[in-house]
Amino acid sequence: MPRQLDLTALRSFVTVADLGGVTRASGALNLTQSAVSMQLKRLEESLDASLLDRTARRIGLTASGEQLLGYARRILSLNDEALTR
Repeated sequence: MPRQLDLTALRSFVTVADLGGVTRASGALNLTQSAVSMQLKRLEESLDASLLDRTARRIGLTASGEQLLGYARRILSLNDEALTR
């Protein structure tokens, strides 16, 4: 059975990337920090890749995270477009 990406986790990932941190993203998504962190962890585990560089004060993206970000934006855009039609 093919694996599937969790759209909620992708949305959290994109929001964290855009806002530069889990705290800001959790506020924008109206979720707790722990919920956003858990979604990111599950996404990384499902892809078997580290997506975020958590060493600096501001969260950055790893090379894998940069690559996924473009795909995630397109996937979410198509999802949102399909829902509005």
